[in-house]
Amino acid sequence: MKNVWVGLVVFFAFSLGCDSGVSEVPQESKSAQGVVFKKSGLTLGTPAAEFKLIDLEGKWLSLSDYKGKVVLLNFWATWCGPCRVEMPSMEVLYQEFKKDGFEILAISSDHQGSIVTRPFVEAQALTFPILHDADYRVSGTYGIRTLPMSYLVDRQGILRHRVFGARDWNSKEAWVFIEELLEIS
Repeated sequence: MKNVWVGLVVFFAFSLGCDSGVSEVPQESKSAQGVVFKKSGLTLGTPAAEFKLIDLEGKWLSLSDYKGKVVLLNFWATWCGPCRVEMPSMEVLYQEFKKDGFEILAISSDHQGSIVTRPFVEAQALTFPILHDADYRVSGTYGIRTLPMSYLVDRQGILRHRVFGARDWNSKEAWVFIEELLEIS
């Protein structure tokens, strides 16, 4: 029986684990268009799936509330080390570009909700919205299998990029990437 439990724990760890960011931030190209997200039915170049989730203040927010903005959807959890590492650089990115129509929606899959996310957000002085998806409905829709994972949605609500793993969102490459989506330079 012990081996069955060990096997289940290992399976779960590999099924919904953390990604340290080995992959590159994908650049938009003709070949990136039309790539189907596994098990989600979502395709780059098509409209992002609408959702409605609750934030830290108990307010319901939906993706459509941010129509006309470039949105970074970041799927994360407080227990995910790489997720925790990338958050400070996301805050820097947010502060730099929010005036230009950029938004971050950080979607937490922590079952405990604000009990664990609020202390983390306060300790990191994060100012972008933190949403809760404890039942994995939105994560499932977006085909989330590892954390962190991010999607970039353009001003028209179209999925443009999928990013596996943690990133240094304060890097020159990330800033150029966001500037292109915002159409600023």
